[in-house]
Parts: sequence; C-alpha cells; structure tokens
Amino acid sequence: MAGPTTTVKNAMLDNAFPSGSASLSLHSGDPGETGLNELSGGSPAYARKSVTLTAASAGTKTYSTGVVTFDVAAGGTAAYVGVWISGTFKGGFKLPTSSFYPTQGTYQLQPITIRIP
Repeated sequence: MAGPTTTVKNAMLDNAFPSGSASLSLHSGDPGETGLNELSGGSPAYARKSVTLTAASAGTKTYSTGVVTFDVAAGGTAAYVGVWISGTFKGGFKLPTSSFYPTQGTYQLQPITIRIP
C-alpha cells in the first residue's frame, strides 16, 4: 500500500510543527507527551535554544539555524531533543547517541530533520 503523497506529508509536518520560531530542549530520558526529563542547572545554566523552523519540503522539516550549542550541568545526560512552539511541547526525538557529562560541558546539536517516511 502506498503512503501519503509528499504534499500530504508536507501539510502534516507544517500543521504539527508550524514554520517560524521554536525552541529546542535537551532531555535525559524520554520526554513523553509533555516534555519530561528536561535538563536543568549548571553554570553557565542550561537553557532552551531558539531556532526558526522552515516550511516542510519533500516530506521533511528542519530548522534554519546550524549547530545549536547547549550548556549541560555536571552529571547531566543528553539523550533526547524536544521541540517547543509558543511554550507548548510538540514532540521529542532520541539523539543518535546519549552523552553523559561528568563535569560541566556543552552539547553540540547537529541540524535535525523531522521526516515522515
């Protein structure tokens, strides 16, 4: 059975993740439906990062900002990234590898693509 057309995929992505301002977050565990397990603390302190989501194309959606750098407190683990729009959690995605920080450090989030297969 064939899946949705590219036009439908683009519409679904643009509806779920509207183009424009968004924030990304890091999570130590599965963020679930509400953004659970978000990192905190540190000096400099962890904070969500602002990005701009582009319009969906070819069944994918990305953000226009390049690498995004997060501060991570000692003892923190970066395992998932979350997407927030207007303060509302829209979804979380497992990072390719989980990174534990025994001391304060930074996590370099490479550009991510949200795709409907």
